[in-house]
Amino acid sequence: MKQKDFTAPKIFTGGVNILLWNQLSESEKAKALSKSWYIYYSFRDAETGKLKRMPNIKGNVNKLKTKKERVEYLNAMCVALEFLLEKGFNPNITNNIEELLNKKQSEASKGNNTSIAIPKENIAIPSKTIAIPTENIAIPSKIIAIPKENIAIPEILSIKEAFEFALNLKKNTIRDTSYKNFELRIRKFRKSLDENKPITDITKKVMNDYLNEVLINSSARNRNNTRADFSSLFQVLEDNEIIADNIAKKINVLKSNPERNKTYTSEMQKDIYSFLEKNDQILLLFIKFVSYNFLRPIEVCELKIKDIDLIGKRIYLRTKNKAVKIKIIPEILMDDLPDLSKYNPDSFLFTPSGFGQDWITEPNNKRDYFSKRFKEVVKTHFNLNKDYGMYSFRHTFITKLYREMRKTSSQFETKSKLMLVTGHSTMTALEKYLRDIDAELPEDYSNLLR
Repeated sequence: MKQKDFTAPKIFTGGVNILLWNQLSESEKAKALSKSWYIYYSFRDAETGKLKRMPNIKGNVNKLKTKKERVEYLNAMCVALEFLLEKGFNPNITNNIEELLNKKQSEASKGNNTSIAIPKENIAIPSKTIAIPTENIAIPSKIIAIPKENIAIPEILSIKEAFEFALNLKKNTIRDTSYKNFELRIRKFRKSLDENKPITDITKKVMNDYLNEVLINSSARNRNNTRADFSSLFQVLEDNEIIADNIAKKINVLKSNPERNKTYTSEMQKDIYSFLEKNDQILLLFIKFVSYNFLRPIEVCELKIKDIDLIGKRIYLRTKNKAVKIKIIPEILMDDLPDLSKYNPDSFLFTPSGFGQDWITEPNNKRDYFSKRFKEVVKTHFNLNKDYGMYSFRHTFITKLYREMRKTSSQFETKSKLMLVTGHSTMTALEKYLRDIDAELPEDYSNLLR
């Protein structure tokens, strides 16, 4: 028997089983109605001979507000579409609708003996899409009976399939270093699960139990970061209609005390600079990129010779989410830069053996190397505790810059100018950062207490 060239059109109803609509909560119904409803089907590809998914057909269904209206609209379109497909309609070519509608049933596909009388003047078929105005289709005033085979029951992926799908998408949207930490947390969670079970088996309780284990074995901060990664992953699954809800969003964020490096005093900073001038000039210049350009240590590690434009006084930072971020090189840093013209443009600016060398390892490993070097050379010599690190120089010089700018400018003007220097994306983020490092202090208020 000849194979059909198409599959029966089905209705997608916002990721829920429409047959169980009355069992859904009001919020679940509202969520389903907030998503796109459509008809989908497959048609046999002429080249491969395999069935190929066709573009979804929505019409104006998503302008309708109720489940009843949408089901009636899509069911009528479903019947009309199947009628045309039986007549020989091919969505991959330009069809002569006049000929199709005049075609005898015996000449059409014999896969379905059911037919429906639809006036041809009421059916508009562009070359690829189907638009059937609802006012031109006779729909019973009572509730319409929908064949179960026309209703798309969402396919439930296994935990393994769902996680791998989401991870593949996340890999292309975040930085490589961020993805490694993200994937590590997800991998640990996967080990605690039976990945052959459906993704819907992961409930709020399952996730909460795992997060409690993370909290017991580490800290509230790590637990919150793990929860954030879960939420990010499950949001991808929700957005792609693999799950109905992002359950991670329903889990509370715990209060935690973030550990932030302290700011160096002016005397401490000068002493460290003087010491490094004599003992480790490469580490000193590394720190000056953190101090004067306000780069994070991992960003300094990734700088290549070609990223430094000495003529234009610019630094070009390549990031995952933005092709290039440009920062100026202040004169105070320009004076300390070596002659870079003799180095290979593709080599890294900072390496264990000096400037402009090859250094093939992960960015996190590079940052760890310079952190350990700072600990051995500086922290041990000055007997500094865990509150001080290379990041402290960033806090120190942002504080210094802010206070100098505040001498001649208002708070808002100072923050607006500082945003261009520090790279904070929003004023809110900058203000929170400045509060955390105590950049703004009140004037002496002793006269008010006398």
